[in-house]
Amino acid sequence: MDETAPRPDTSAAAVLAEWQAREALLLGRIRERGVSRPEQLTGRTGLQWLQAMLDGELPSAPIFETLDFMLVELERGRAVFQGAPLYRHYNPMGGVHGGWFATVLDSALGCAVHSTLGVGRGYTTAELKTNIVRPLSDKIVRVRAEGKVIHLGKRMATAEARMTGPDGKLYAHATTTCFLFDTP
Repeated sequence: MDETAPRPDTSAAAVLAEWQAREALLLGRIRERGVSRPEQLTGRTGLQWLQAMLDGELPSAPIFETLDFMLVELERGRAVFQGAPLYRHYNPMGGVHGGWFATVLDSALGCAVHSTLGVGRGYTTAELKTNIVRPLSDKIVRVRAEGKVIHLGKRMATAEARMTGPDGKLYAHATTTCFLFDTP
């Protein structure tokens, strides 16, 4: 290892700047928000569908705008969502509502599973288990939820996800079980 080579800046500020730059790039690709029409999805694998959404070819899900999060990275068996926990996501006790955590984590989990499915296959969440280990507030500018497939069978899949801040702190983790099926 060359000890004279400059090391990448991995400080929380540098990581946050990198996350925000990626988000700005992807937001610039969004042409519309909405739900894809069936004819737009015909012949696409789950990975192709999600990649087309990430590239701005297909509509971005309306919930991303509503809850201030978005898909930022994708590969087979892995999906990363990034979100901004805002004051409008607060519960009456003054912290980000558990439903916000669960929604962002469920998206990472489900899309990780979806990215493994072939043409004519779909999924639905059968079980979602979320563990919040640290509260969020609007002082935390961004968090990321990274979902990874653990098991992919013919009828069921499982995945796990972790939600972290740019400083690497863990805020929540979750697991899912998804039913897999043929689509009409």
